This record gives sequence, structure tokens and C-alpha cells, in this order.
Amino acid sequence: MAEYLPPTLDWVREQVELYESSGGTQGTTLLDTGMPCIIVTHAGNKTGGIRKIPLMRVKTEGGYVLVGSMGGAPTNPSWVYNLRANPDVEIRDATEVFKMMAREVHDEDERRQLWAASAEAFPPYNEYQSKTTRRIPVFLAEPV
Repeated sequence: MAEYLPPTLDWVREQVELYESSGGTQGTTLLDTGMPCIIVTHAGNKTGGIRKIPLMRVKTEGGYVLVGSMGGAPTNPSWVYNLRANPDVEIRDATEVFKMMAREVHDEDERRQLWAASAEAFPPYNEYQSKTTRRIPVFLAEPV
């Protein structure tokens, strides 16, 4: 089994630890914003280590939308590269855990629908896209 490599940012590590240690009964809102989040467990593309990241909870009929916004930063978050290389993920949504497969969405119609659902769940996504010249990656994590 691969080694767990905790997030390096304190607030991210603390969010993951609270969420996971409580079995999904605490830490389910991101940074105490009241906005629900999920934990995405995935494999590092360089290390092969187990990585965990809290992301906004955007649930659709097809699965969970994972948005690589990083607050509108000029570069993608590292988990984007991890999912491109290793699409098998585990999603923890509160007390439920699902094995899923993440695929990057390139179809324009599907991407537009998923972006709209994401921005409805978390309106700052539109602001984040306007802050950067990169096209923010969108993934759909679907049941295996």
C-alpha cells in the first residue's frame, strides 16, 4: 500500500484531518464558510503516494464535479496532474465514501453544464476564471 503524504498547507492538512478523523461528521464545510466540501483521495503522479484534498461539493446526477480553480491562480493545482495520470479516486462526502473514476471534461456542452452547476454551488468559480488566463480544468468523478 502506498504511503499517505499529507498536504503541505496547514489549513488544507487540518481540514482533511478533521474531516477524516471524525468519519465525516465534522469539517464538512470548507474553511468554516458554510459551503459543503468533499475529500478527494488520489495517487500522486510523481510519488505514487496517497494524496487527499478538500474540494467544493458539486454533486450532479452523473457524479461529482471537481474544479481545478486554485482561487484563479495562474497555474493548475497539483491534483489536476495527479488525476490526469491516475484517474482512480475515492470521494468522501460526509460519512459516505465512494470509489470513482475521474475524467477531464473536454466536450464543450458537457463542460458548460458542469461549470454552470459548479458556479451555482460555489459562485466564486466565475470570479476565479476571470482572474486567470488559463482555462480552469473540470473533471467529473463517476461511479466505477
